[in-house]
Amino acid sequence: MSIFLRMISFTSYCALFVFVSAASAAGPEFTDPEKAGLDFQIQGEYVGQLMTTVGLEPQGCQVLALGDGLFQVVQYAGGLPGAGWERGDEATQTAAQRNDAGTELQVGDDVWSVRDGKLIPRAGGKKLGSLRKTHRESTSLGAKPPEGALVLFDGTSTDEMQDGVLVDDQYLGATNCHSKQLFNDHTLHLEFRIPFMPQASGQARGNSGVYVQSRYEVQVLDSFALEGKNNECGGIYSISEPAVNMCLPPLSWQTYDIDFTAARHDDEGNKTSNARVTIRHNGVLIHNDVELTHGTPGRHPEGPEPDAVFLQDHGNSVVYRNIWAIAK
Repeated sequence: MSIFLRMISFTSYCALFVFVSAASAAGPEFTDPEKAGLDFQIQGEYVGQLMTTVGLEPQGCQVLALGDGLFQVVQYAGGLPGAGWERGDEATQTAAQRNDAGTELQVGDDVWSVRDGKLIPRAGGKKLGSLRKTHRESTSLGAKPPEGALVLFDGTSTDEMQDGVLVDDQYLGATNCHSKQLFNDHTLHLEFRIPFMPQASGQARGNSGVYVQSRYEVQVLDSFALEGKNNECGGIYSISEPAVNMCLPPLSWQTYDIDFTAARHDDEGNKTSNARVTIRHNGVLIHNDVELTHGTPGRHPEGPEPDAVFLQDHGNSVVYRNIWAIAK
């Protein structure tokens, strides 16, 4: 275990967990990074090598803004989630607070420097190394629809989406809209952006949802730097948590690539086999051929007929782009 990971107090961890897991009042909602403020500039992902009891080791760090200069700092042995760290590996979190200038973070008992896009962690006042800020992108971001794909939204028209609303003349709003085309087995690609809502938490923070076949919700939520539950980003609501939490910081463009096999029914409409799904979040496999034992609330019940792609409105400024599907 690294020195700086040992410095985190259990009291700080418990107090912070209570804060972030309960839904709170929404507070400000930012969709423009230029107007998002100092906390947004500090928030993000950092990678590098830090000195531990066994020498220099790769480390990842996610800094989550909680509003008014407060943060949650999550430290990962081996690298960032999906890039060196996997669920079950060593990870520790603690509360932090910046100074007025944003040049220092009080992390536990130590003061870390924040400068030139870098964090300088310390333990017992001793510098451990340096972590540089990184901006990850999905490997499928901007993926072009292949031949035979049905383009549901290309940024110019909502013609393929019932109740679709164009936002900023280029994005599709999360307005309880649904595809006019109905699907059984299919592959779906879409991209989404979650607003920055530093004072909100839980289900109040950048909430929407992608309902596959209008029956099974893949959660859309600002779950950056959280554990990754089935009601957080990448989770199949009430059914399956993601293998790893691949949620990027808010205002980053993110992707879902979904391969869906519909449930099977007999001639009387009785279900004979469950639906199954494989999902990649930002290019990383988070659900591998998961059996969907039941539908999720919020749209339509299970049934034998094909159904639409549905994008849930939960009162937040989530937007979508580059949505296409391939029927099998």
